[in-house]
Amino acid sequence: MTRPDVVAVCGSRREGSYTRRALRIALDAASEAGARTELLDLRTVDLPPFDPDAEEGDAVREFKRRVREADAVVLGSPVYHGSYSATLKDALDYCGKDEFADTTVGLLATAGGGSYASTFDHLRVVVRSVHGWTVPTQVGIRGAYDKFDGPEITEPGLEDRVREVAANAHVAPSAPPEIAAGCDD
Repeated sequence: MTRPDVVAVCGSRREGSYTRRALRIALDAASEAGARTELLDLRTVDLPPFDPDAEEGDAVREFKRRVREADAVVLGSPVYHGSYSATLKDALDYCGKDEFADTTVGLLATAGGGSYASTFDHLRVVVRSVHGWTVPTQVGIRGAYDKFDGPEITEPGLEDRVREVAANAHVAPSAPPEIAAGCDD
């Protein structure tokens, strides 16, 4: 097997983002498992708001290229109003089947309070609509402000779950032949 290429997309623009901290930990695990890794931090990647009529600039083309070439993508977002961030939404709107078809996708969400369940539901629908494959392991961090000390996770067992979301990058999307044969979209 060739060395997998894992890209994490951070949908937080906050300077001290817990999402970004968690994604760095996840990418460290993927790197330790032998993957090439890169964080696509939407705080610093200069993507304009999505406009289907606008010409795509260099930043958009490069973002799409990196997602398209990745074997696995980890999408990370803070929970805003029961869903994922507008920053991540804009970035994902630039992508389609060309970027995500048969790509393994892990999900990570951080919440100040409340639940992250609907955030995962919304992201799974988006990934499914562009023919990506979400791995069963996902990690939600409720009360994230209490779970970190600097870049480190302090809650027992939580770091292992965060590391697992990217370490599963070697999992290839597949379905039993009898199921795959019935899929014609």
